[in-house]
Amino acid sequence: MSPTSPEIDVINQWQKRAGLVGIIGVLIALAGFFLDRGQFFRSYLFAYLFWTGMAIGSLGILLLNHVVGGRWGLMIRRMCEAGARTLPFMAVLLIPILFAMPVLYPWARPEAAQDPVIHAKASYLNVPFFIGRAIFYFAIWTLYAHLLSRWSAEQDRTSDRRLMGKMRRVSAPGLLVFVVTTTFAFIDWIMSLEPHWFSTIYGAMFLVGEVLECFAFLIALVILLSRWSPLKEYLTPQHLHDLGNLMFAFTMLWAYLSFSQFLIIWSGNLPEEVPWYIRRLNGGWGGVAVALVIFHFAVPFVVLLQRGVKRNPNLLFRMCLWMLVVRLIDVYWVVEPAFYDRQLRVSWMDFVTPVAIGGIWMALFFGQLKSRPLVPFGDARLREVPRETVAF
Repeated sequence: MSPTSPEIDVINQWQKRAGLVGIIGVLIALAGFFLDRGQFFRSYLFAYLFWTGMAIGSLGILLLNHVVGGRWGLMIRRMCEAGARTLPFMAVLLIPILFAMPVLYPWARPEAAQDPVIHAKASYLNVPFFIGRAIFYFAIWTLYAHLLSRWSAEQDRTSDRRLMGKMRRVSAPGLLVFVVTTTFAFIDWIMSLEPHWFSTIYGAMFLVGEVLECFAFLIALVILLSRWSPLKEYLTPQHLHDLGNLMFAFTMLWAYLSFSQFLIIWSGNLPEEVPWYIRRLNGGWGGVAVALVIFHFAVPFVVLLQRGVKRNPNLLFRMCLWMLVVRLIDVYWVVEPAFYDRQLRVSWMDFVTPVAIGGIWMALFFGQLKSRPLVPFGDARLREVPRETVAF
């Protein structure tokens, strides 16, 4: 891929714009830090969880594709690798949350020792172990991202078919490790905001939502980049159809897990479980919950069920943007009621922090993306791709 190729020029422009937006957002967010530190950290946590989902989701999709071996992954592999390589950056961005743990997490406060429920969980919910687990999670994720990216680059140089088997053998157990570690990470970072509450399905539910969010981002990006070579020569309507089907499948899986958690907890009617939904179904939060049922599930279900939408780049692109917006709202609905209880509150920092973190993350992502060819030319399956390209 030539340094002066059109797609590199476009990615360079996107990187500069994202970096500029991110820097401006950071400066505004810092003003919020000095005005109201508690609100800043609450907004920061919500924004961090949304954008770290992009990096974590990229790794998950990359592992999944190497395991199942579908051709749909050829078009987004480089994007998944670029997103996964931003995980060390997301580890650095976790540091402010670690410093703000007493502000965000009730169990990290000195008075928590007087709470019998929190005291019973103290062997797990304590600051040193929390930090140690976070380091472990990112170390594991970064290791898999590094290995798969390195072998993929080597495959480009050598066209060695054996590397496909090597990546598959590592990804198969790696996918299991990924699911377990991300489940515990989301239990640590989000569920422990309300330490009296617990759900065994919670980590998996949030993980599926993050992968769905990442799919929406990757599909939208591959559609944009298919206007230029080399994706222009390789992306076909069948690729879009397969990717759209995957987004539809994860939408259904998210809805199934979300409804399962709601049904089990509400029917059980246990005092230690029901308050999580009471906080999120009263006041203004109830309206947000209804909107999520309609716009996060019902509308995508009806739209993505149609074959023509999934094979039409313009319609599918709009659906991806829609999904990114509702995913942002869903993360907000899951996280923020832990702080605001039954009263819906929206701060201007809830808008600024996602822009700040997102701008910086996307600038780094585009920097990683342009460092390698946009398609894995060393993969023998790429030569088998039919030449029925996408028409806008």
